[in-house]
Amino acid sequence: MIYLLEDDDSIRKLIDYSLKSQGFDCKSFSLPSDFWKNLEQEDQQPELILLDLMLPQEDGISILKKLRSNNQTSKIPVIILTAKDTEFDVVTGLDSGADDYITKPFGMMTLISRIKAVLRRYDGKSYQNKQKILEADKIKIDITRHTVFSDNKQIFLTVKEFDLLVLLIENRPNVLTREQLLDSIWKIDADIESRTVDVHIRTLRQKLGEGGNIIETVRGVGYKCL
Repeated sequence: MIYLLEDDDSIRKLIDYSLKSQGFDCKSFSLPSDFWKNLEQEDQQPELILLDLMLPQEDGISILKKLRSNNQTSKIPVIILTAKDTEFDVVTGLDSGADDYITKPFGMMTLISRIKAVLRRYDGKSYQNKQKILEADKIKIDITRHTVFSDNKQIFLTVKEFDLLVLLIENRPNVLTREQLLDSIWKIDADIESRTVDVHIRTLRQKLGEGGNIIETVRGVGYKCL
């Protein structure tokens, strides 16, 4: 099930129709209050949320932060759909926990492709053949359970933050370029600047606290895990 929160009637109806024509189940909402009500009442969480930023009642960034701060919804993938296309807006959206950021206008097939790419990244099967436990200094990762502990304190990460941390630890002490990280983690046919990697690394370090010191910046190249 995909939840769509979009106040523009024509855009909402077009996306809803396009998703259903591609075999996705979709629930559409024009108001944040209706969105929250359904999210709280449903027994099963949505697989993905499509979120507009400029909404009545409550702005999208506020909604996104609430989703990420709640243990029940923190791991639901979120794609932002918005007309706000400045670098500041994109960085703010990604830094707040969005898994992708798509600016309007966009084609429906592009949207479907990006949705499928995000859902692939959230597929737990991608971790089945990996070592179940990873440790590095104060960091301990249980890949099967998708949990991270820093200095024995559980840290809640978005999927991309989790994937970045796993990739860096698995490849230590080798340096991974920003291009390698983009190709391995994002895996979408889109123009994503290396700034995206820097934003997620910064947020990852902040969440890990002192444990984040294991991630080292290699100036002009990329990042490595000590």
